Amino acid sequence: MNARLLSTASHGSTADDRPIERFREAIASTGLAPPEHIESDGRLHRFHVAGDKSGSRNGWYVLHLDRRPAGAFGSWKLRGGHTWSSDQTTVSAVQRRRFTRLVEAARAQERAKRQDEQQALAVKAQRQWELGSDPDRLHPYLVAKAVTPHALRQHGVALLVPLVDEHFRLWNVQRIFPNGSKLFNRGRAGGLFCPIGRLEQPSQLLICEGWATGSTLHDSTGHAVLCAMSAHNLVVVARAARATWPDAELTICADNDRGTPGNPGIAAATAAAKAVGARLAIPEFPDGTRGSDFNDLARILSERRTA
Repeated sequence: MNARLLSTASHGSTADDRPIERFREAIASTGLAPPEHIESDGRLHRFHVAGDKSGSRNGWYVLHLDRRPAGAFGSWKLRGGHTWSSDQTTVSAVQRRRFTRLVEAARAQERAKRQDEQQALAVKAQRQWELGSDPDRLHPYLVAKAVTPHALRQHGVALLVPLVDEHFRLWNVQRIFPNGSKLFNRGRAGGLFCPIGRLEQPSQLLICEGWATGSTLHDSTGHAVLCAMSAHNLVVVARAARATWPDAELTICADNDRGTPGNPGIAAATAAAKAVGARLAIPEFPDGTRGSDFNDLARILSERRTA
């Protein structure tokens, strides 16, 4: 545990002078809001951290009051943790090892629980995918985006976009509704992508954000495409692509979010390209036009040609 010793003991205080309250003050001094009730049983306890996702419990602490009260605490979203001693002395190596074992065991248990949940949700996504049928080529979203459905399926009015890992195992689906709204199922999302085109030893491989953009890129170039579905997922997908298809020339096809401060689409695509040594492609739009991705650009140019 990369820990820092904290103490809130004041001059003249004793080791048994409100240790739980002083432990609570030590937690608060690091910017974490301590839980309302603190157990002093020497076991690891978790609590919600203000600002984190509702229902999450990333905060943790362990406290004992035997002989010399001591404890440790932190947040799993941040690196390291903090140790605390009531008498301002260093927490012993034995205590530190005990705290570390408790934290590591809890983390392992949490990882196993999360993996079990993701496995169960993946089964639900696979069943949903199996219930789908060939999509209606006149689905309003496909018509609006002027794209072909490729390997999509449809369940009710929603198009189903398969999200797989580098081993092509389906973990999740995205549903696209006629009005263009999109919804992911609960479950794993990071590192997943929707593949378009043939991926048997591709010489060129394009990586983009949204599915409609990927469909346009594949239709216009003939190259296989991985749709990462979001900007923050580009780096993870790019690294998986580099490991899975080491001989392919990778190109990260950015969204040009020119109307957003900092242009997050280009920033994320640039980071992904640098991370794996890929080429970077950015759509450039005619003056006076709106849009951000290669699908928007293709439709603008098509409208100008037919005008």
